[in-house]
This record gives sequence, C-alpha cells and structure tokens, in this order.
Amino acid sequence: MVEIELNGKKVEVPEGSMVMHAAELSGTYIPHFCWHKKLSIAANCRMCLVDVEKAPKPVPACATPVTNGMVVRTRTDKAVNAQKSVMEFLLINHPLDCPVCDQGGECQLQDLAVGYGMSASRFTEEKRVVLRKEAGPLISMEEMTRCIHCTRCVRFGEEIGGVMELGMVNRGEFSEITTIKGDTIDSELSGNMIDVCPVGALTSKPFRFSARTWELSRRRSVSPHDSNGANLTVQVKNHKVLRVVPYENEDVNECWIADRDRFSYEALNCDERLIKPMVKQGGQWQEVDWQTALEYVGNGLRDIVAEHGAGSVGALVSPHSTLEELYLAKQLINGLGSDNIDHRLRAAEFESGAGVRWLGTSIASLSTLQSVLVVGSNIRKDHPLFAQRIRQAVRKGGCSVNAINAVDDDWAMGMGQVLLASPSHWAAALAEVAAAVAALKEVAAPVPVAQVGAKARAIAAALVAGERKTVLLGNAAAHHARASNLLALAQWIGAQTDASVGYLTEAANTVGAQWVGAQPVKGGLNAAQMLAGGLKAALLFNTEPEFDSAAGAAAAEALGKAGMVVTFSPFKANMAFSDVLLPIAPFTETSGTFVNAEGRIQGFHAVVKPLGDTRPGWKVLRVLGNLLEIPGMEWETSQEVLAAITGAPAGELAFVPADKLDNSTKAALVADTGEVPVPVSASIYQLDGLVRRARALQMTADARAAREGGAA
Repeated sequence: MVEIELNGKKVEVPEGSMVMHAAELSGTYIPHFCWHKKLSIAANCRMCLVDVEKAPKPVPACATPVTNGMVVRTRTDKAVNAQKSVMEFLLINHPLDCPVCDQGGECQLQDLAVGYGMSASRFTEEKRVVLRKEAGPLISMEEMTRCIHCTRCVRFGEEIGGVMELGMVNRGEFSEITTIKGDTIDSELSGNMIDVCPVGALTSKPFRFSARTWELSRRRSVSPHDSNGANLTVQVKNHKVLRVVPYENEDVNECWIADRDRFSYEALNCDERLIKPMVKQGGQWQEVDWQTALEYVGNGLRDIVAEHGAGSVGALVSPHSTLEELYLAKQLINGLGSDNIDHRLRAAEFESGAGVRWLGTSIASLSTLQSVLVVGSNIRKDHPLFAQRIRQAVRKGGCSVNAINAVDDDWAMGMGQVLLASPSHWAAALAEVAAAVAALKEVAAPVPVAQVGAKARAIAAALVAGERKTVLLGNAAAHHARASNLLALAQWIGAQTDASVGYLTEAANTVGAQWVGAQPVKGGLNAAQMLAGGLKAALLFNTEPEFDSAAGAAAAEALGKAGMVVTFSPFKANMAFSDVLLPIAPFTETSGTFVNAEGRIQGFHAVVKPLGDTRPGWKVLRVLGNLLEIPGMEWETSQEVLAAITGAPAGELAFVPADKLDNSTKAALVADTGEVPVPVSASIYQLDGLVRRARALQMTADARAAREGGAA
C-alpha cells in the first residue's frame, strides 16, 4: 500500500493506483469526462487536473500514479483555474444547445459548466459543425457537434463490447468520432455507449425526445430475458415505460446491460398488447369480462377432466415467467390431479430425477477465470453479459477460452482452440478432450477414443494448467438430444481438472423453474410429448410454442387438435389455435421474483399500472385455482407466494439453498456419434415475446440476419 496526502487527509491506496483512485477511495470528487472506472485511462479531456506538490504545473489525476508521501490538492487556485481553462476550451466549439438537447438534465458537461464555466465566451469565431451519422436503429448520432472527444464510446466498444465500431479520425478541430466506413453499430452491448457518453452526442434513438429526465420516475427492476438477471432502472412517465437503463450491481451485471434488456420495453406499448380477456365463439374472437373468461376456462377444464381424466390436462410454461407464476401453475395442474407441466420447451432430452441445473460458480468469478471450455453456445449472443465478463478475463488475465461448437462464431475475444463438430459429434469431441486430460493426468480415459487431435490436447492442457477454470454447457448443449451424456463427460473432465461444471441456463428463470418443480416429477408428460398432441386441454403460460419450442410450426397443428387451449399472455398470441386469451402482466406491471444462473433470488415490484384489464399472472392462476376449488391457493400477495416457496419471509433468502443446486447426472459416459436432431436455440432477438415485439431490436443487423437465415 502507498500513503498519500489528499487535501490534508492521509489516504492509503494499492501500489500502481492513480490519484483518481485515491480520490474515489476517500470520497473526494475530481471533475472529469474521459475517465470511467471500467475503461482504460485515456487522459484526453484534462478536466481532472490537480495540484501536486513539487510538480511545475497541474497534472491529470486519472493518469498520475501515486507515490509514497505524495501531496495532492484538488481545490487550490492552481488546480481550479486549470480546470476552468479546460472547460473554456471544451466549450469553444460546443453548440450550447442545452434547451433542445435530449441529454439536458443528465449531462456531465452541463453540470460541470455550472461550477467551472464562464458566464460568457471570449470567442466570436464561427463554431465548427460535425455532420450527423446513421448508426442503426438503436443509437442516434444526430448531433455529433456536441462531442468533446472523451473517447469513452471508442474504448467501450474495443474493451467491453469487444468490437471497435467507433473510432476518432483526423486531428485538431477536424477530429470527430465516426463509424469510419459508415457502418451501423451492431454490438449486442451497444446501448451502453449511450450511458458512458458524458454529453448529448450519443443518445437513445427509440427514447429520443420522448421526455425530459426530470419528468421521469425511476424504479428498480430485473431483466426478464437471459439468465444473467441484470438489474435495471425503469424510467416511467404517465404510467408508461419510456426508458430502461442499468442499475449498478457489481456481482451481477456491473454497470452494463445488453441491448435486449435496454430496448425490449418498446413491446410493452405495442399494438399487439392484449388488454381484455377474449373467448373464441364460432370462430370469432369476442372480448369478455374476467368472470366470464375464468368461468369458461374452469368449466372447460372440469368437463375435460371428467371425460378424459386429469392426465389429459397439461401446462407449458415459459422459463421467463416469475417464480410465483411457475409455482402457482404447478399447484394448479397438480391440484387437478395431473403432473403434465414443463418449462423445458426447447429441450430434446428430459432427464428425470436431476437436481437444479445452474452455472456451477458465481457470475462474478467469470471475470477472473484462467481457463474455460464452452460447449454448444454462441455465448456472445446467447449471454452477452457473461461473454463480457469472460472477455475481461482474457484482456486482463490471459484467460484461455476454448469451445466445442458446430459453428466458429465470432465471440469478439481472443480465443484458444475451437473444436468444430456437428451436434451429433459433440459427445465424441468432448470424449476426445477427456482422453487428452486422462493422458496428462495419467489415468484411464473414461471412454475409448481412437485418436486424439491437437486441438483436444491443447484444450486439455489449458484446463489442467489453470487454477480458476470452468466447463460451461450452453443453450444448445442443454437442448441436445444427448444432453445428459454431454454433462457426464463434462463432469468427468471437471473432476480431473478441478474445474467447476455448469449450465449457462437459457432464460431469466430457468433455475427458478427447476427449483419450484415446473416439470414432471411423477411420470407426467414432458414438453415434447405435450407438444406432439398428448393433451385434450393445454394451458400455455407466457409462451408461444411456434417460436419458443423445439416443435416449431408443428406445435400449432398439434395444439389445434386439443379440446381447449388457454393462452395466458401479455400479447395477442397463439390466436390460430387458442380458445381463450387471458391478459397477464409483463414484468413491468407485476411483482415477482427471478432466479438467475448462479441461483441468486432477485425480487422486483410493478413499475407501472397494468394496462387495460391486464392482471398479474400469479393472481390469475390463484383465482382460477379458487374457482376450481383447489385447496391451499389462498395467497393475497406475491410475497406470500414467495414465502411459501422459500420457507422464509420474502426477501430473506438471497440464494437457492446449496443442497438444491446439483449438476450431477447418472448418465453413462459414452461418446455415441449416431445422428441426432440439431438442437433448437433462439437467436438473440427471438428469445421471448418481448424482444420479438420490440421494433428497434427487430431492425438490428442481428435480427435481420436471423430472419434471412431462417433462425428460430
């Protein structure tokens, strides 16, 4: 540790720290623009100039290393005058259009100009103008004249996003930030550039001119998309969600969110919202009141159970639903005497008796890995924030990232070995790596392998050599027809190399769905069997089987033959084969809980009132249970439901109990290479109903590529 004196106070900081780090640690504010705690040091705005004893002139706090006994002052005339001079310099060419700037009220330049700016400019020369750029559907670069060349956006793209989509060209007054070739900004994390921009140069295109920042109410929430469980701040005006930005949580999403977390809110206000219960009569949809709709469903379920037995009724539930909704759906189905409930809609194998599959390690630990093997995942698109953490491990710690996959996707990070194989041969490829590990550890290989290739040997060497390492099974591996065999081989490799083994887990609540048992436990039908036509009455909760299941278009035909199909959805979905549509609230209009990949339990509250006659999904299920006279469904709040699930008061249990988390398997160690169907995984902007209806996301390059390539 190094001790310095900062404004008369002694401060201890680690050796190698900058003056800015010492200021942060002591709670001393130093004005700045280009410095950001998550980005490399650029020292190009000079706003953080401070007075260091014995230094002939002010020095930048962000780029000045501390030395023992250093004396730093941030408020002397020397420092303040230097900062005021820098501010004057920055404003020479700034348009000074605060009254019409969309960043007004949350602009660092505006805020600091109050304390360090002059009341009038000494310059009468004509200001420069920088032409607008077209950067795609998410980021607006309309007013690049405002740019102060802090290069935060450039550094974010290169260091965090992994793709340098913006750069600075020219010099002096001709300098400008641009996409160089006129390309669009297509990174799945691009929206964070809006957050790091300290002026109004980069703004949100969907939000642009919708509201002033001081008009917005700010409420915390949790992302309903992938299994990171990113913490959000949802900004609301007149009971309408207008913007979503990150809520900082170092253990989960740090200060970043993926673009689908940020921009999917557009779907909340789209024309497809279902705001009244609807019943199909004579082939025509009729709006009805809740009492009529629920009685129709209740009577239909009673009749089908009486005629065909309880085993003819089942529920397909989305793993993007809340913990409370999943639990009550299970209670409802079990209360009818059925065990037909499943959330594993895209799976091809349904291993019974397994524990709760999870990440196998903490999310934060991904940033410090030394070696990782990813099987069956385009992690950059499937889990952007997990990929970002691994990218940091590569940049800062030299992590060796290896993959077994069907396609050599660009993960925007330095890669070790990529062992390409068709999904039918993934088990054989993993067995090859296991054999290479066995040779290095001088133990018997788990399964016979004819030949071990150089890539498999390199992957094995990386796993054996590292200290902090993991084997991660992606969405395609989880949906694989031999998912349990892949897990068995991964577990053997993990045991031999002291690596953790886990699943990236597909959805916001995949772990939670397993925890509450939203799958058959007593021999009921699994998702594939139900989607093949095994039901007379189907309850579809927050899911569209045509897009969310392995059955695809065939699901519509199979479900169309059922006696009754009830869709619980925020949208007008499944209308071709449903008999009843019940409007349930999306995550912004209900309270609930998500459990992320590491088993972290995160609760949230409604941020706006339900639209129209929409009702929280957990409440609809509870009332339906009461109508069907199912005992025990008497909860008044979602917190009471959560307490029933966890056995503890709401909010008291932070993680799923460790004894419930179990990635072990009884599957055989085999390297069978017989042909299997290609695993079904959704592309980045087709994952769930919200992103599918978010207009700006559907205009991105990723969404267009998925449509043109026929991806699910």
